Amino acid sequence: MTPIGNIFCTTIGRKFLMAVTGAVLILFVVAHLIGNLQIFEDPDKINGYAHFLRSLGPILWAERIGLLLCAVIHIWAATVLTLENWRARGKSHAKTWIQATLASRYMRWTGYVVLAFVLYHLAQFTIGAAQPATFQANLRHYTMTGDYRMFGFTAVRAGTDVLDVRSMVILGFQNTAVAVFYIVAIGLLSLHLLHGAESMFQTLGWRNRRWARGLRAVVTLACAAYFLGNLAIPGAVIAGILTPRPPPIAHLGN
Repeated sequence: MTPIGNIFCTTIGRKFLMAVTGAVLILFVVAHLIGNLQIFEDPDKINGYAHFLRSLGPILWAERIGLLLCAVIHIWAATVLTLENWRARGKSHAKTWIQATLASRYMRWTGYVVLAFVLYHLAQFTIGAAQPATFQANLRHYTMTGDYRMFGFTAVRAGTDVLDVRSMVILGFQNTAVAVFYIVAIGLLSLHLLHGAESMFQTLGWRNRRWARGLRAVVTLACAAYFLGNLAIPGAVIAGILTPRPPPIAHLGN
């Protein structure tokens, strides 16, 4: 069997695929959060950031396709491994269930719920199929008041007409049902990451008895910080801390 065949056709290989694709997806969700937290700064920040990403064109689409491929492989490997575990269940299953953590018990199911959330999230903020009235393309454009800089370079210049992503996000989360769904889904994603990150380190051989306790503490704190960071955005909208750009003032003629 070829090396590629071993990766896709053996249990160890599929676990390795889950670990590698999981690492890529973890890096993405962390970077995604860091970008989104710019919503608490001047509107130039997140609107300029979003405009810069769209300006990447083919590079952005290559990233999206790569992430989609990682997600498909990750879900496929998880599903196959789950089916293998079900077939291999025996007398030890009851003992394993008792010893397993909450995160590990519901690892696969939280993954499927998170998948549903990601699809809705894309429909809401990327495609505009959900909540079309507040989609960025249907809102007033925003004019940059200053330069948006990344790594010391000017990415978007002042005066550029850009989409108002900040208002789109805030208006979207003013729908309480959407905000609550987002918070619950992010909670499940954080739970998924809690066990997934530990499993990733285990599969890649980066976890041992000596470092297990400290690694678990670091992963737990990181997942808690990730959840709180994501919670801050809809939470601030619901609390009225984040508000959309006010509508233009109509000028009455004499």
